[in-house]
Formats: sequence, C-alpha cells, structure tokens
Amino acid sequence: MSMNICGAPCCWGVDDVKNPYLPPWQRVLKEAGEAGYRAIELGPYGYLPIDIDLVSEELEKNGLAIVAGTIFDDLVSEDNYENILRQTDDICLLITKLSPLPMHEGQHFPTPYMTIMDWGHDERDYAAGHQDKAPRLSDEEWSAMMRHIRGICRKAQEYGVRPVIHPHAGGYIEFADEIEKVVKDIPYEIAGLCLDTGHLYYSGMDPATWLKKYQKVLDYVHFKDVNETVYREVMKQHIRFFEGCGIGSMCPIGTGILDYPGIRKALEEIDYNGYITIEQERDPRNSDTSLRDVKASVNYLKSVGYEI
Repeated sequence: MSMNICGAPCCWGVDDVKNPYLPPWQRVLKEAGEAGYRAIELGPYGYLPIDIDLVSEELEKNGLAIVAGTIFDDLVSEDNYENILRQTDDICLLITKLSPLPMHEGQHFPTPYMTIMDWGHDERDYAAGHQDKAPRLSDEEWSAMMRHIRGICRKAQEYGVRPVIHPHAGGYIEFADEIEKVVKDIPYEIAGLCLDTGHLYYSGMDPATWLKKYQKVLDYVHFKDVNETVYREVMKQHIRFFEGCGIGSMCPIGTGILDYPGIRKALEEIDYNGYITIEQERDPRNSDTSLRDVKASVNYLKSVGYEI
C-alpha cells in the first residue's frame, strides 16, 4: 500500500468564499508547506485565483502541488447548471497547467481530481446527519441532479481530469441510500467516489465498512475526525452543518472518535494506493490555530503508519 497525506483549505475555515473572515490564500499555502504537506486541494471556487502564473509561483514557493479542484455548489437546480459548468472549465484550465503529482503504483487514476459535492439547500443543511428528518429529492429532481453531475464529469474529462463524487453532510448526496443510488446511476467509467471518513460517521455510517464496501469505485479519500461530545450536542440542535463545525464538531485527527488504526487496516485490506486529504472544518475566525491542529493531525497519522 502506497499513500501520501495532503491538505485542504477547509482546515483554515475556507468553505464559503463569501465569508468575510477567510485568511489570505497565500497564508494558507505557506502554512500548508510548513505542516510538511506536498500537496493541497484548490478549495472552493474563487478562493485561489484562476491565474496559472500567480498560483504556480506560490505553490512552488511552498513546495506544494494541487491534488484536486472542487465543485461545491447546488447540483440540483437547472438555473445553476451553466454556472457549475463554467466553474468546471475555469478549475480544469488551472489545475491541468500546474505541476502534477507522481502517480502511485496501483492508484486508479492520476491527480488532479475534481471533487463534486452538492451544497446550498437550507432544508438539507439543517438536517445534516439526520437521516430520519432529511427531506429527499423527488425522482424528477434526482434525475436532474444526475444529469448535471454527468455534465460536469464530461466537461472535466475533456481536460483529462478524473471526477470523483463526494457525499457531504448537509447536501442531497449524504446518506447510505443516496450513496448507493449515485453509484448505481453514475457508472464508474464516468466518475469514481471520494469517501470522507468524517462525513460517513456524521451521517450514520462506519468509515472502515464503507471504504471496503466501495473499494472498486474508490478513487480518493478524505480524512477528518469528529468530537463525539460536540457532535452529540449539535445533533440535538436546529443548526447548519458548518455552524456545528464552527463550535468544534470536527477536531484534529487522533483526538476524536474515529478509529484511524482501524481505518488504516481497512485501506490495507482493499489495497488503496494514492492520495488522502486531511480536513477539519472550522470557523475561519479561529484559523490562527489551524497550523497547530494540522500539525497535530499529521503527526498523529505518521505515528500510526501513514506517510506525508
């Protein structure tokens, strides 16, 4: 098994580009380099500029490459479809011109990936983690979302970028039945999966079990950890997913409830090879502790056998 750990801007609270408290992107890249990463995700559309020369210079300065771009937007609405296709074009134009990461033997597809996540629906955001309360799409709405995802995937494939669908708490692809349905409706030749250990746990699934369940379509993995005490309190409140993260539902890896030695064993059993990205969503007003927490996550994972 050959893996490398990467980073993501959400560890600095970067999830919504309209949030006025986001740290400068140059600082995030600098601290990611200081944490020892060799690669980082691009983050939400519009955070890093779509400027090849400028981004290349900062990445090189900090010893980094880009492991993935991200579509994190409303995938259901027809009115938003042209917007997400434009985002896909812009992101692919950038990430395919940057220095590539090496491909591990046994890795399914080369980086950079395009992670695809549905987001932007209040009715699901407030029901994150609550399978029994979350409203579901009608058959017609689900079909529209699948059509939009296939369109994003085709656009990414025009650039040679591998699309990976990321189930996300608070979106319309979150729970076990929705993951099963998306895998059925989007064939592997069109897109793989990016499974996130923290989101799986948050939404009622055992991460190790689900990594093994979908090993044949698993192209990319996200790691995060969950503070069980805060999570249980959040589940009792009418609260948005990122509001829960802002009060600490996510924590440095190794300090929460998830069993990372067990997750490593599961990845060994399925012979997962490639890249894994650490995430810890937080309030960006607390990003002054991000480097400390990222280092703690990295050091813990190294202590149980993972490689940077």
